[in-house]
Parts: sequence; structure tokens; C-alpha cells
Amino acid sequence: MLIASEADEPLVRSRVAAFRQGLNDLGWIEGGNLQIEYRWTGNDPERTQRCVSELVMLAPEAILSHSPPATSALSKATQSIPIVFVQITDPVGAGLVANLAHPGANVTGFTTFEFSMGTKWLDLLKGIFPKLARVAVMQNEKSPTWSGQLQAVEAVAPSFGIQITPAGVENAADIERSIAEIGSEKNGGLMIMPDSITLIHRKLIVSLAERYHLPAIYPFRYFPEDGGLISYGIDLADVWRRGAGYIDRILKGSAAGDLPVQQPTKFELVINLKTAKALGLEIPPTLLARADEVIE
Repeated sequence: MLIASEADEPLVRSRVAAFRQGLNDLGWIEGGNLQIEYRWTGNDPERTQRCVSELVMLAPEAILSHSPPATSALSKATQSIPIVFVQITDPVGAGLVANLAHPGANVTGFTTFEFSMGTKWLDLLKGIFPKLARVAVMQNEKSPTWSGQLQAVEAVAPSFGIQITPAGVENAADIERSIAEIGSEKNGGLMIMPDSITLIHRKLIVSLAERYHLPAIYPFRYFPEDGGLISYGIDLADVWRRGAGYIDRILKGSAAGDLPVQQPTKFELVINLKTAKALGLEIPPTLLARADEVIE
């Protein structure tokens, strides 16, 4: 397992646990008929490369990979060891697979979002804050999906009467500067794209959104659990459990390139009502009724 996180990150550890449970349900018991080697990269490029080299040298029967940079490094290091990725938005655009239906080579896995999700996020944010006029779209500017996701949001923004401000970030200082800029705008809002940078700095992002009184929408439920306003996205634990199914098939003889890349099937809407009240926002009853969870 090549995981783009620190080993003490509880959110990612819970997904690893879901993956292991998925394997257990399929008859694979760690320490029994299965050995797992863990490498945690901390989202550090040098550490990632070192971990990739270590795993390839071990010659495992399969590798589960987390994040585009980690998977890209792996795919360049080996064309023979099967690789199953989780949490990648655009594997075709990132050059990891030939196409979703027939990945080819030794890489396959599970995507997290389609670019069209930007329309859904804008619709939800506008529904909560009808005066919304400008939205900062935040993601790691070095992410291979940054351009595609930004263009998809910019394409639909005029239909909502919204102007998009790109907020490419690489570190905490970039995040603080970008949120301060949109916070100085009248009727501004914030859209956080899925990325390891936004995951690592999620508490900073949530606290700054609160400080600048910004309505914000996030890609995963752990943001509203930490005080963010609203999230709409996939159930990440479910994706990791499904990843166990592909590892099972590979261990039983299937070729990774013959397994189609699968797109999300389970989405969840989470609203933090306490945060909405603090921002002076009234959540429409129809939206509350659709929510999978309302945090009060």
C-alpha cells in the first residue's frame, strides 16, 4: 500500500481499515494468508519516490495506491506489478490509463469525481446563499486535475450569475492569502476541490472560512464534521472497500488492465446547521430533507 498521508492521519487510517475489512470479507486475512507492506509518503515528493522504490523492490503481487502523484510515480517505476488506485479524479487525463473501459497496461482503479460535479457544487452553494456572486475555487495548482476541474466550473458559472476566481495553492500561506482575498469581496464564497493539500490543511481552511464569514462547499464529509458549512461527495470508505474487491480479483489471477476503471456510485450530502446559523444562513427545508446527515 502506497498512501499519500502521514501514518497518524485518522481519516486516512479509517479508510485503510475499510480496505482491510473488505479484504477480510473476501477471505484475505492479514498475517494469515496475506501480507501487507505499508508505505506512508506524507505527500512529500522525495519520500514518495523512496517508498515507490522500496515497494517495487519487494515485488508484491499487487499494490494499492492513493493519490495521483503516488500512482503516477508507481506506474513509471513498474509496468509489471498490478496497481489499483483509489481517489483519483481523472486517470485518463493524468496518463495513468488508456481509457476507463479498457485501462490496458498494469493500472486500474476507482475515480472520485467527474468534472461535472462542479455544477452540483455551485447549485448547492447558490441555493444556500442566493446573493452569491463570486466563488474562489481552491486546489493544489500542481495537481494534474487542476486545469480540468477549474475549466468545468468556469464553463457553468455564468448560468448561476457567478464569477470564478482561481485559487491555486501549494501551502498554508497560499491558502491564507487566497481566502483573505475572496473574504474581502462582497457576496463571495469558497469551493474546495478534492486534493491532498486541502485535506492536510482542512482545519485551517474551515477556520478561515469562518473568520471571513464565507459560505463554503467541500468535497468530503470530514470538512463539515470539522465545522465546515456543507459537503457533497463520495463515501470514501466505500471506495476503499471496493478497491479490496479489485485486489482480490488480481490475487486470483485477473489482469489489472482488463478490469475497467469504476466511477463513484455512492454520494452523500452533509450540512452543518450550527455553522449555517453562525453565518446567518437559512438552509432551505427541501435541502435539509435531502441531506444524508445534518450536524446540529
